[in-house]
Amino acid sequence: MTATRRFMDNLFLIGYRCTGKTSAGKTLAEKLGLTFVDSDRVITTEIGCSIAEFIAANGWAAFRETERKVIARLSEMDRQVVAAGGGTVIVTENVVRMRSSGKVIWLRASPDAIRQRMQADAGSAANRPPLTGQGSLEEIAAVLDERKHLYTDAAHQSIDTDDLNTDEVVEKLIEIIEGDFKTDPIG
Repeated sequence: MTATRRFMDNLFLIGYRCTGKTSAGKTLAEKLGLTFVDSDRVITTEIGCSIAEFIAANGWAAFRETERKVIARLSEMDRQVVAAGGGTVIVTENVVRMRSSGKVIWLRASPDAIRQRMQADAGSAANRPPLTGQGSLEEIAAVLDERKHLYTDAAHQSIDTDDLNTDEVVEKLIEIIEGDFKTDPIG
């Protein structure tokens, strides 16, 4: 684990909600002695309400601008594991900042796995607004399809989390860090 002890950049975890960014990010940061930050939690602390409430009152554009400012600040720091919001990659400036500040890893999951995790996480639905008017599985599939190229372009590497628990995702993240991002390209 010598390489992980020397890790000085940021590590940004991107992907759809409920793909393991927060749970794996917290565990990884603890193992590596880094700071863990969930960008959505930073935003909710700053705005003083849930993301769903903020968007209902102010709209998506205001939320994306708030998110952009948070990502800009986080990108100026180092030695962090950052769980980025699922739509962070929509704003090109966020991607540029994350990639220039560290490594970006896309935690992928299938629509079925995401739906099951969302149903098991009561906070997910309560704190985040629906993204389309479709049912949950249809919405997940549609948004993933819409964002796939954005996640692919943003990420240095990716991990499929469908059949992995948190510890297994963390092991894969450590392998990537120790491998200096030279193997397992996005495919």
